Amino acid sequence: MAKRIKNNEKRIALLNATLHLVNNSGFHDAPMSKIAKMAGVSPATIYIYFENKQDLINKLYLQTKASFSDYAFKDYSPNLTVKNGFELIWRNIAHFKLNQVEEANFLSQCDNINTMIDEASRQEGLKNLQPLLDLWERGQKEGIMKNISPYLLYAFTIYPLAFLMTMQERSDFELTEDNLTEAFSSAWNAIKI
Repeated sequence: MAKRIKNNEKRIALLNATLHLVNNSGFHDAPMSKIAKMAGVSPATIYIYFENKQDLINKLYLQTKASFSDYAFKDYSPNLTVKNGFELIWRNIAHFKLNQVEEANFLSQCDNINTMIDEASRQEGLKNLQPLLDLWERGQKEGIMKNISPYLLYAFTIYPLAFLMTMQERSDFELTEDNLTEAFSSAWNAIKI
């Protein structure tokens, strides 16, 4: 029997179909059969690329988290001041959420649904945030940022962006550059000493 050769286009189609279905139907209403149909492959083809649905979701999460990280830390240098470095990262994250809406929504679901990705993938994904965590630690050591948990720092500075993106999607609020400036100022004021 001939060995089946992996086709990267099919893998990408499966990941994109999963992203779309999970965002629009939820994790539990995105069965492998629907994913395969949307990707234009047979259900058996999925198992050439992924062990099971959990493996597919985990790999999609890690790929999306890496893309998010590339976007978030674009042009960042540890030589920047804490405030300037944080503002650059914060704005990059805001623009990721504005421009990569499907990916941002998927990551939000992964953050909010405990059973969606496994713990090993969650921990691996957290490594992508290390430059931000290092920056916050430096800010705390320099005495310019509150000495609180990184989870609290994230909750008061980054997480509100998800709410603002939702309000923009509903057309209740527009994230103009002026509004982003005000939002950053509020985020910085929440964590600075």
